[in-house]
Amino acid sequence: MSVTQTTKREPTATSGTHRRPQGRSGERPNWLGAAVSWLWLAVVIVPIYWIVITSFKAQSTYYASNPLAPPSEPTLANYKMVIESDFPLYFLNSLIVTIGAVVPAVAVAFMAAYAIVRGGAGRFLRGVNSLFLMGLAIPLQATIIPVYLIIIRLHLYDSLMGLILPSIAFAIPLSVLVLSNFIRDVPKELFESMRLDGASEVTTLWRLAFPLTRPAVVTVTIYNALTIWNGFLLPLILTQSPDKRTLPLALWSFQGQFSVNVPAVLASVVLTSLPILILYVVGRRQLLSGLTAGFSK
Repeated sequence: MSVTQTTKREPTATSGTHRRPQGRSGERPNWLGAAVSWLWLAVVIVPIYWIVITSFKAQSTYYASNPLAPPSEPTLANYKMVIESDFPLYFLNSLIVTIGAVVPAVAVAFMAAYAIVRGGAGRFLRGVNSLFLMGLAIPLQATIIPVYLIIIRLHLYDSLMGLILPSIAFAIPLSVLVLSNFIRDVPKELFESMRLDGASEVTTLWRLAFPLTRPAVVTVTIYNALTIWNGFLLPLILTQSPDKRTLPLALWSFQGQFSVNVPAVLASVVLTSLPILILYVVGRRQLLSGLTAGFSK
């Protein structure tokens, strides 16, 4: 009996050996994907590298040297020239507009998303949700003339508040859509347990829904901050005075002011991009987790 049992076990061992080539075939390196990835990395890195090294070159040596060669004598004269050209004022204006628009937009969108998800299937809430979804279908370019007329009627033309209010309005619809999807995935048992403990809706909102949807809140915050920080159309239409300019509009004026001095223009580009880079580094983990969770829904 033992001999027959050993003979019966031999085919399983041989079958295991036959499966190994299949496992090895699945471990083949993806050379095409690697080549495309390196090509895409070069496409992204080369312009950034050129901008950074050119910002440290002198204007007299820029056209006489290789554009991709590092500067033989790096200089900070371009950055000094940009900073002395009211760059801190433009930076402060962009910071005020971005913070003043992102914080109210995310707060209102979070509370609206909670009310839409947890408020039941009422007709009013369905209408509010549809209204927010309609806001996603209307681009900024199609409403710039009505927004311009409204800002003039409110006597907010050529002011930072005139930039903040439209930025809040255009940031809310997408934020409500993203946050409502995250709040909808929170288990209902958690909300019911909070109600049984005697917690109010405000307490449930900030102590239960907010911690569980923090990746989504960070995601919409960073997205809206980047959109408002890089906004060009609203400052161009709704402002006129030089002291009310934001950084994108200031870059446009730098391009006209330093039309021949390419290193100075690129130095202003580097200074403008630094806050965006710092914001991404600080919220990178929360942003990636929020995006991956959004793709998995």
